[in-house]
Amino acid sequence: MTLSPIAQYQALSQICVLADEAQTEALRALDALFQQLNTLDSASHSKGLYLWGDVGRGKTFLMDLFYHSVKNTPKLRLHFHRFMAMLHQRLNQTSGIREPLTYIAKDIAKQYRLICFDEFFVADIGDAILLARLFDTLFAEGVVLVATSNIAINDLYKGGLQRDRFMPTIELLKQYTQEVHLNGRIDHRLTADNASVNHASSLADSSVLFTLPSSQKPEQIYTLLKHECVFISSSSKTFQSDHISICQRLIPIKAAIGELAWFEFNALCDGPRSALDYIELAGKFKAILLSHVPALGGEIRSWIKARGTEDGVMATSTGERQLAYSIQDDPTRRFISLVDQLYDQKVCLIIHSAHSLESLYQDGALSFEFKRTYSRLIEMRRWLKN
Repeated sequence: MTLSPIAQYQALSQICVLADEAQTEALRALDALFQQLNTLDSASHSKGLYLWGDVGRGKTFLMDLFYHSVKNTPKLRLHFHRFMAMLHQRLNQTSGIREPLTYIAKDIAKQYRLICFDEFFVADIGDAILLARLFDTLFAEGVVLVATSNIAINDLYKGGLQRDRFMPTIELLKQYTQEVHLNGRIDHRLTADNASVNHASSLADSSVLFTLPSSQKPEQIYTLLKHECVFISSSSKTFQSDHISICQRLIPIKAAIGELAWFEFNALCDGPRSALDYIELAGKFKAILLSHVPALGGEIRSWIKARGTEDGVMATSTGERQLAYSIQDDPTRRFISLVDQLYDQKVCLIIHSAHSLESLYQDGALSFEFKRTYSRLIEMRRWLKN
């Protein structure tokens, strides 16, 4: 018999999860939706959920409890950035089809009745326009949405270019989901009592791996990983090339063996990289050492510029717009995307840097977005610890 989200939560709170009263409303709402979805006749009429709050409040944990509880409903669970990358790919494959977004949305609705998005966030006008059209069809087809986010529905894409074109999507989310704010004060990722169930291995001296500023050279850290990492067996082969093909492009790689790889920061974050690169990378390895990570952020300057994402496929007439922008914002965005994709696929990222984790990003325009990255890097430490 499948346990409900509440039953699972109660069982885990006796073993390894720190109970948090601030999660009660979200847990009850998820449990109610679970019960509705178990009644097949009411599945298409169920209202979804939009869980939002600061980093580390347990949004993803609760959504995953719910997702794994649901058994009788066709379902999909993805990091939202990964879903958008897949959507752009599908659009590129639907050339010549009239109303391609409607076609794609109906195809998704045929496969899934429940969709769970982790880290729902909109930062690009192209994506904003795509979602307005996509969600209209998905909800009309009876798809139930459960999403987590750091931002309230009314604040999505706030201050964004041509935001009026995204307002219909906001209204759809308010109509088809129940908004629940997880406003507790506990950051569960930073709490030692919150044991991870995704431990990758038992390293002899994991403090050396995670101490920032780094106390050893990247060659020494890689050697320690190579000798201790569970992803390497006696039959694992050493990668012989100094480049690896990702999305049909060659990317410099320092070393690799088995499911362990070592890249320098510039190779992955300072160049024409996108979420698609990081998705494919996460499918190849289970642990990645990223060396020579510089200090990010910096002085914010004003530019008159219209910017989009590297994955965008739609051109829009944007005109001139005053933007707050730091010279390090582009590599920082890629670094944030890299961490998101690795985290979503349970790939541990080990950072080598001359800077402390707390000072890795300061005074930049992406401080809000980097809070999630900081918290996830903290949690990743447990994946290679006892």
